[in-house]
Amino acid sequence: MNLPTKLTIVRIIMAIMIIILMLFPFYEVGLTFPEYIISGVAISSKYIIAGILFMIASFTDFLDGYIARRDNLVTDTGKMLDAIADKILVNSVLIIFAADQRINAIVPVIIILRDIVVNAIKMEAASKGKVVAAIKSGKIKTASLMIGMVLIFASNLPFELIGSGIRVDLFFMYFATIMSLISLYEYFNLNKKIIFSNEK
Repeated sequence: MNLPTKLTIVRIIMAIMIIILMLFPFYEVGLTFPEYIISGVAISSKYIIAGILFMIASFTDFLDGYIARRDNLVTDTGKMLDAIADKILVNSVLIIFAADQRINAIVPVIIILRDIVVNAIKMEAASKGKVVAAIKSGKIKTASLMIGMVLIFASNLPFELIGSGIRVDLFFMYFATIMSLISLYEYFNLNKKIIFSNEK
């Protein structure tokens, strides 16, 4: 097991820790997480801890890919585990955000459905010996999504302190949702000949 794969496994473990931290009813075992009020903004310490873990886990996503490419350590197992880790980390948190009413449920619905369709396109292309490369709109979607999620963990700080009422966190989340649809269309348009080809 090489270093990038170990980092991916660490990310999976951290994702599970985040899910437990955000969902487990700690109050039933006598544990509470204090809330802090900063300039009228309530900040949950549980969300801050989860957000820090999320940022570290997201950094390992960049790091394992960088090391794998730099040292020529890319493996099929590593790619499979990387995809699993990403979905556990991001999709689970999006669903929890929606359940906590921090984002509209349409966000995880669109983003998760988009990922399912894009992965199906990639699998169909792979079955015909073709590789579907990442596209710019997909990278923009991912970057916007990460920024928006971190800001939601931080209760839209520091922008809430400005007092303008602008929800920068939601702006990035909805922008990422729109980019999800755009990138889905582009993936389909770029690969429709492969998808409907009779080649084996």
